[in-house]
Amino acid sequence: MKKSAEHKEFLKKAEKISFDKEHRQKIRFNISKYDQAVVKGQGELYKNLELARQRAGHIKYRVINELDKYLIEFEDNFLQNGGKIIWAVDAEHALNEIKNIVKKHEITSTVKSKSMTTEEIELNPFLEKNGVEVTETDLGEFIVQQAGQRPYHIVTPAMHMSKEDVAALYHKKFETPADMPPEELTIYTRHLLREKFRNAGMGVTGVNFLIADTGSVALTENEGNGMLSMSFPKVHIAIGGIEKILPRLEDLDLYWPLLSTHGTGQLMTVYNSIISGPRKGKEKDGPEEMYLILLDNGRTNLLARERQRQALSCIRCGACLNACPVYKNIGGHTYNTTYTGPIGSVIEPYLEDFGTYKHLSFASSLCGKCTTVCPVKIPIHEFLLLNRDYAVKNGYTPFIEKQGMKMATKALGSRKMMDMVGGKTKNTFAKLFTSKAWGPRREFPDIAEKSFSQLWKEKHS
Repeated sequence: MKKSAEHKEFLKKAEKISFDKEHRQKIRFNISKYDQAVVKGQGELYKNLELARQRAGHIKYRVINELDKYLIEFEDNFLQNGGKIIWAVDAEHALNEIKNIVKKHEITSTVKSKSMTTEEIELNPFLEKNGVEVTETDLGEFIVQQAGQRPYHIVTPAMHMSKEDVAALYHKKFETPADMPPEELTIYTRHLLREKFRNAGMGVTGVNFLIADTGSVALTENEGNGMLSMSFPKVHIAIGGIEKILPRLEDLDLYWPLLSTHGTGQLMTVYNSIISGPRKGKEKDGPEEMYLILLDNGRTNLLARERQRQALSCIRCGACLNACPVYKNIGGHTYNTTYTGPIGSVIEPYLEDFGTYKHLSFASSLCGKCTTVCPVKIPIHEFLLLNRDYAVKNGYTPFIEKQGMKMATKALGSRKMMDMVGGKTKNTFAKLFTSKAWGPRREFPDIAEKSFSQLWKEKHS
């Protein structure tokens, strides 16, 4: 099988961005700030972090293995709260249902809180195509929206941009001063967004957790835009994957701190909201109608994998991205997927198309740092190996590569064959068959004229 177009584009982008010194400097600076905050936050909050991680991982893995039971419990309770649920098989199904809601309520403008799931189904271009103005209200998402880009990072969408980059972008889009400082840029954005909140007919948010025993949606954010997106407009749509379930409301006591300390180093995220349907009776705040779209979109493909299904336990903290040496060098946009870094490399081949995105599971050093930092103890590097194994066994690797591996296995497994020719011949063959894969920026190592086995025999003969 030949390399997919996505694979070729990935290699092309990775080659370019890896040697962009300015980009690497920005990413490493920004991630270093997070690393410092995370160490401080975890040190202050936990006496036994490992115990908290084990407990969180156990609960989520149990839920994933009994997902049907918890989803039914959640649905019953959410409907009793007055909410409406839409079960969406894929992105197209979800978008068509949203289009029906827009038509029913005659929506012309939407405010949207940060949500990776809406990025997954490409909601913004769909709504704009159907005549609905969409405004991202999270500062990072707003910045990348103005830049015409996708989010760079699960938690920090504009991580790849410096304050100078943002000032230049605002100068171009809004004619603000070219050297406007970050504080003033934030104030300017706040004033601009207030009008959007007041005039929006619909608010869209993501979902951090779905609470089965109360039928509630738990939302975590730092700026208050999520609260405004669901309380100002008359219609609220929450969109989340079917894997977001937690069994009990009390479980938030464990997961909210884990999410904040591993994601940003905060002891607790600034705004943590629990939404249990539309406003009721004499309540003054909240939407008249609340819809929850529960999205499959390939998640059941991953659920069918007995081992890799544990990756659905991910709480989207972004810790594995910050730890990954590959992500730090090639950046978030190189992946060309919604979910990037180590966890994205595990799940995206199943959410999209395995043959098209199988290369992501090979784009890893397998250092294991991602597994070490995961707050729910997902063995990410092991799942990358399982994906590689699945790709090879199911014919997703090129014919030449498979034949080369067979020949190499036979040669490397035979001392007689290894010692049959000298170092010069070995060097010739090695460079002929592997120099392209080795890359143009690394010097190919020379193989010694004699092997260790030959030298040993000569010394002790």
